[in-house]
Amino acid sequence: MRTVGVEEELLLVDPVTGAPCALASEVLDRLTKCSAEEDGVPPGVFARELQGQQLEFGTRPQSDMEALGVEIVRWRRAAARHAREAGAAVAALATSPLPARPAVNVSHRYQWMEEQFGLTTQEQLTCGCHVHVSVASDEEGIAVVDRIQPWLPVLTALSANSPYWQGKDTLYGSYRSRVWGRWPMAGPTGFFGSAERYHAQVDAMVTSGVVRDRGMIYFDARLSHRYPTVEIRVADVCLEATTTLLVACLSRALVETAAEDWRSDVEPLRHGVSLLRLAAWRAARSGLDGDLLHPLTMRPAPAQVVTAALLDHVRRALDAGGDLAWARKTTAELLARGNGARVQRALYARTGSLSDVVAACVRHTQGEHQLRYPARERTLPTPPG
Repeated sequence: MRTVGVEEELLLVDPVTGAPCALASEVLDRLTKCSAEEDGVPPGVFARELQGQQLEFGTRPQSDMEALGVEIVRWRRAAARHAREAGAAVAALATSPLPARPAVNVSHRYQWMEEQFGLTTQEQLTCGCHVHVSVASDEEGIAVVDRIQPWLPVLTALSANSPYWQGKDTLYGSYRSRVWGRWPMAGPTGFFGSAERYHAQVDAMVTSGVVRDRGMIYFDARLSHRYPTVEIRVADVCLEATTTLLVACLSRALVETAAEDWRSDVEPLRHGVSLLRLAAWRAARSGLDGDLLHPLTMRPAPAQVVTAALLDHVRRALDAGGDLAWARKTTAELLARGNGARVQRALYARTGSLSDVVAACVRHTQGEHQLRYPARERTLPTPPG
């Protein structure tokens, strides 16, 4: 069974106003001083991100989805606890609903980015969710990357959690993905065909001088430069931990399905980057509240139809992992309840206050709603702390 790891970026906000606050250094200092024995947080779980209003954590690789869910909730709660002690709160929001003035963290890397990309770096206060799925080799990994491209916008739609930007409704479900797309090295990719051609293109991008190193290759799906994984980078950070787990579960199933197709000599769909970009835009605009582009035809279809097509496409892989019933049920619940974008808009319609929207999202992030794994028909245990 392939392992899966998740990286989530969380927004640090003022606990009274809900506005982003640049207290990442203070929160990380507290985390660093707490030993694993005292606090249960091993070194390296939490990390600094581009802006001082962000905090990132990464899970361990897990083959069991239930265990992955426990860890996601555990680190969300640990982040909330240490942020509170530093005078902040954490919210699983992919963009700030309230106006923000991002503060780029001080480091040689981030300063280089600010000099190179200017306002794009300065404005880039976005929080994503990256999923790492293990692969046996670079060759298998690129076969996967070539085959999963048309399906990735569906993950964006499911996870969409960024309808507001600088205090305004953007009319998008995932405006984060549009802001992220300002980077010249981000987005969908064309057909590589082999690991050799993939690495040659990445090397050429680094040699161009536009990007500093391989870590700045921000493809929607890429070979990780640190781990033996395919890294899928299209999701907003999800308001609910259950949605994060669904995105991780579907990501693993997509990787397994693509690898099996490769072994069976099934050719990938080759829609071309222009159509893939349109599909990504459509998913960002609609979320789950309008048409998406169907991955097989690139024609518009209702979100319910497209998500059903994704579940059908990866059905065998989900079934083999024991996740099929849970994925179907959780997807149906998400379609009925709405993703983070729909929840945020409903909160604003009810309260008329973006500060109240942020406060409610803080409570969601801290685990106010129990994470369930219906395939096992039991509630996940409360994480330590």
